[in-house]
Amino acid sequence: MRDRPYIPAIALDRAARQPLHGQLREALRRAIAAGQMPAGAALPSTRAMAQHLGISRNTVLAAYEELAAEGLLWGRAGSATRVEGTAAPRPPAWRAVLRAAHYPARRNDFTDPDGTALYVHR
Repeated sequence: MRDRPYIPAIALDRAARQPLHGQLREALRRAIAAGQMPAGAALPSTRAMAQHLGISRNTVLAAYEELAAEGLLWGRAGSATRVEGTAAPRPPAWRAVLRAAHYPARRNDFTDPDGTALYVHR
């Protein structure tokens, strides 16, 4: 079952000095801080949010990216953008961690130039 994305009440002022993506970012930040959007809550897609607010998708994308850079949102391709928090922690990507680890495939024993063992791995 898919949870429905939550759209908080957002009022954007096109005549304001602050750009629209900044207004959207601040509105979403306030909603998260106020608990209107709890940890793990799904946000609408950038297209759906843009259509709902009557703004460009790039404007929504910029706001989402800035909040993600601050650690307030997270997401991955093919999945909803979600509110970050302790209630819904992301598990580490163990496969990526293991692939990035560079453990030697064979052991190396250290010797001096004459061939005398200095350190033997047992």
